[in-house]
Amino acid sequence: MGYTFDLEDVVFLRSTVGRDAVAELSGLALTTSTRLSDVAAARKLVGERFAAAALETAVLRRRAQSKLDDCADWLFTDSALQQATASVVAQHRAGRLAGRDVHDVTCSIGADLVALTAVAARCVGSDLDRVRLSMARHNLAAAGRSAALVEADALRPVTRGAAVVADPARRDDTGRRRWCPADLVPPLDELLDVYAHRDLVVKSAPGLDFAAVPEDAEVEVVSLAGQVREAGLWFGELADRRVRRRATVLRPDGAGWTITDAEPDDCPVSEVRQWILDPDGAVVRAGLVRHYAVRHGLAQLDPHIAYLTGDEPPPGIRAFRVFEHARYSEKALRAQLRRHEVGRLEILVRGLDVDPDALRRRLKLKGAREATVVLARVGDAAMAYLCHAERT
Repeated sequence: MGYTFDLEDVVFLRSTVGRDAVAELSGLALTTSTRLSDVAAARKLVGERFAAAALETAVLRRRAQSKLDDCADWLFTDSALQQATASVVAQHRAGRLAGRDVHDVTCSIGADLVALTAVAARCVGSDLDRVRLSMARHNLAAAGRSAALVEADALRPVTRGAAVVADPARRDDTGRRRWCPADLVPPLDELLDVYAHRDLVVKSAPGLDFAAVPEDAEVEVVSLAGQVREAGLWFGELADRRVRRRATVLRPDGAGWTITDAEPDDCPVSEVRQWILDPDGAVVRAGLVRHYAVRHGLAQLDPHIAYLTGDEPPPGIRAFRVFEHARYSEKALRAQLRRHEVGRLEILVRGLDVDPDALRRRLKLKGAREATVVLARVGDAAMAYLCHAERT
């Protein structure tokens, strides 16, 4: 779970000596194999007391670069960085709160506050962890932002009227994820009770059991660059009353699109056509595969799996052009691949008990061509679709 920072560490890291030490340590390899030499270098720079804090900060800043914008001077704890919202996703969420007074009741190190302060009328951040509050104050200043910061329990409101943002802790003391709403900190049902008459958005893991979410919530599943990142639970005036489920698909530049269950879902089931598509994970997790199919004139291969098929895929996605298909057996697939001289094979599986890595080893591929095989249970049959992956 990483080094445990205290307030004295934060004061040191914000000092000139601390900043210079972290900057110098950031130039080291900072790998598992160089750990001993990195520790020795940190101790030589700042002594035993602050070596771990300085070294951990250098490591966390490097890790944060792929997740957070302009965070080169930020302070983190390991668990806070793991839970911090990626900047693109935080900016998307903040956009739905533009112009509002907003209270982030679990502000941690301030990653969401930075995005909120760019668009909200006024912002308050609160947390029970004094170290994280101190880091949030530093990070807001580093980003050129400001917000009122208060030490307060999320379950004991200290504001009125403001829209509330909450991000309950989703990991236990060992780092394992919590999936049950009652196991979040604070628990989801307690948050909903306390803010029953407030506009509220709760960030949750995309694996959350949506059946446990009240019917008056709008559930928004968000993906970034093809990876499902979170589910946002929107309540009160923040929720779209026409929508129960929404999928939002974002690109790294912040552009993207959304689809909801307010759209039609009467898509057909069809034999395979020219293309097979595997919808973005946010669409699948939000249960909107059929809605996506109708929007783009596609059909399902089978009503129980997420693979879609059509004669023309939507633009800007990775799709699979089918050039051969047959009932699946390992022997038949091996013969297909040898006939087409396939030496590199991507294996996608839905509805079948097949381990792609184990299967690939057994196929003993030889050849110069590259292909994708989609293995799926269609009706009562196991099918293999040999394809070329293409970016449309």
